[in-house]
Amino acid sequence: MMEVPAMAKQPIKVTEWQQNYTYDSGIQSGATTTAPSLSSKGPHVDEVESYNTYSVKTTTFKQGGVPPPDLESQLAMTRAQRVRAAVYPETLENTSVLMTTQIDPSQQTNVQKLAEPSQLLKTAIIHLINYQDDAELATRAIPELTKLLNDEDQVVVSKAAMIVNQLSKKEASRRALMQSPQMVAAVVRTMQNTSDMETARCTTSILHNLSHHREGLLSIFKSGGIPALVRMLSSPVESVLFYAITTLHNLLLYQEGAKMAVRLADGLQRMVPLLNKNNPKFLAITTDCLQLLAYGNQESKLIILANGGPEALVQIMRNYNYEKLLWTTSRVLKVLSVCPSNKPAIVEAGGMQALSKHLVSSSPRLVQNCLWTLRNLSDAATKQEGLDSLLQTLVNLLGSDDVNVLTCSTGILSNLTCNNNRNKTVVTQSNGIEALIHTILRASEKEDITEPAACALRHLTSRHSDAEFAQNSVRLHYGIPPVVKLLDPPHQWPVIKATVGLIRNLALCPGNHPPLRDAGAVPRLVQLLVKAHQDVQRNPSGTQQPYTDGVRMEEIVEGCTGALHILARDPEIRYEICRLNTIPLFVQLLYSNSENIQRVASGVLCELAQDKAAADIIDAEGASAPLMELLHSRNDGIATYAAAVLFRISEDKNVDYRKRISMELSNSLFKHDPAAWEMAQNMPMTDGYADQGRYPPTHFDVVYGDGGDHDLMDDYHDGYNEGTLRQQYTDQFIS
Repeated sequence: MMEVPAMAKQPIKVTEWQQNYTYDSGIQSGATTTAPSLSSKGPHVDEVESYNTYSVKTTTFKQGGVPPPDLESQLAMTRAQRVRAAVYPETLENTSVLMTTQIDPSQQTNVQKLAEPSQLLKTAIIHLINYQDDAELATRAIPELTKLLNDEDQVVVSKAAMIVNQLSKKEASRRALMQSPQMVAAVVRTMQNTSDMETARCTTSILHNLSHHREGLLSIFKSGGIPALVRMLSSPVESVLFYAITTLHNLLLYQEGAKMAVRLADGLQRMVPLLNKNNPKFLAITTDCLQLLAYGNQESKLIILANGGPEALVQIMRNYNYEKLLWTTSRVLKVLSVCPSNKPAIVEAGGMQALSKHLVSSSPRLVQNCLWTLRNLSDAATKQEGLDSLLQTLVNLLGSDDVNVLTCSTGILSNLTCNNNRNKTVVTQSNGIEALIHTILRASEKEDITEPAACALRHLTSRHSDAEFAQNSVRLHYGIPPVVKLLDPPHQWPVIKATVGLIRNLALCPGNHPPLRDAGAVPRLVQLLVKAHQDVQRNPSGTQQPYTDGVRMEEIVEGCTGALHILARDPEIRYEICRLNTIPLFVQLLYSNSENIQRVASGVLCELAQDKAAADIIDAEGASAPLMELLHSRNDGIATYAAAVLFRISEDKNVDYRKRISMELSNSLFKHDPAAWEMAQNMPMTDGYADQGRYPPTHFDVVYGDGGDHDLMDDYHDGYNEGTLRQQYTDQFIS
């Protein structure tokens, strides 16, 4: 019984102890209370124990030596009371700060960990109660508000619109609104008929809020909201414009049938002029709407063109830095770039230059869209000037590991270097040859990359001031072996066609003959020639030659024969060509209906005829008859080659044969040039071949590679005309 009074006085003793020592032992206050130890030690042994060293956690309170006023009452609280005070502080009568036992700011106490989820649970319960209240309030108010929106007094209508707008901002009441077709129809009708700007702002805001839910989008669509929203795009109020375009954007994204409804409401005609606004975020939404409407719809693309869309879009790409706007704008340009009518308009507006600015952007999606757009535009920009920076950037992008970047970069380079000497020189001087060769080595199995890369190399090695340098560069960068390998299966005909043309250009450089021969170019070309000729023979004469992978076999026949023609300038290669029994095929090609094939066939026979044995085989194969016919060809190159071959064949013939050949030559080649014929008559005809050089270029030789009338252009003069330009991809492929 004596212990009870002592226990009653204990808080006083604690207070006295604290006043003297300014420390809290934690015994009474529980300030350092911890979870029981699991180390099987006694209940009074602290868990923080190491090598018989004990540490006691304490909380210090100093305020001029006097504890806080409510400290003693907190020390006297039970643990349950302290937990309740921490978890539900609003239940406390005294709102003073509770004493904490937290020592390390980075570690929460158990009470603090419990307090946060408890507060969240309490908040959720409150929200549920409020949600139910909002839903019930809106449900009761909707019928009356609908009547007020239809009132004749515009002041009443305006007040009602403001109330409905407030209701649409809360989820519960918003759901009640969208479930009322009468209410949505009343809002649409009010928006359409009002002349009050504030009412227009409130009604567009209501529809904007409803458009965040699929049910709301359907209600707007069924209530005829799209035509009304399109009309609001002419509003002078910026907030109304924003609400209208955002709501239409949501409808275009998620509501079936919305695209057609916007087109029928002349939405495109209202949206394109909005591109002249200067708010980047507003423009981003507008351009995305244009992309959604133009994708896969040719009529929409033409409407955008008619309203000045390409110029405005290019202006955005030129003047803004907001990434999302640039990305959405580039998507519109990408869709328009496959339209034959929009493409030249974009190019003329400076689209190539504007898009090239963003190829160094840190945004991969922006770079990719700009590359696809440039790729589609490039075949219409072959005559554009001021593309030096773009070409250099494209060469640098060839070092990328991204397949799409390589596909676009090689395609653009192929198109821009086609029959454009300036662009060829820029790419060549920017180490483009080396970059393209490395691209072929790294992506030899991806024909979407190797085919345009081979085409670009073909263009760079022909008909410009640095062409000879480019031809040598391919060899010096070890490019000939990988190029020749592109002739092998399983490469498709487009790759083979481009490679054949490239080899023909490489053969113009005598230094490339040995590596081409060592790489096995000659037997591969002969094999392709035989196969392509057989495919041509399967189709009746006079019928349209079929395409295989977009390539006519006549083009392969012409290309292979032309390459062999140039390679035959090398004596060793000339011997190899004869050894492969090709002369009968070349003689047969003289009968072709294609003037290009006749030209290259007579050209290769002209080279082979330099050797006596080859000339005898040509004569034995009956080449004289077709060659005599070709003397009268309207193509001067064909007639010249035919005359040269006949001249060689007749050197060891009897006088009558030679006289007949002379008569044919006089009637064909020299009837308009008596002086030349006199010179030809005085030329000695020896029987030997050993000391005989090439024919005098004045009369017989057509020199390739010097820019003469009969030089094969980048596009192989008629035969390769459209194949060099990478055609654009369809909407479905690029979007």
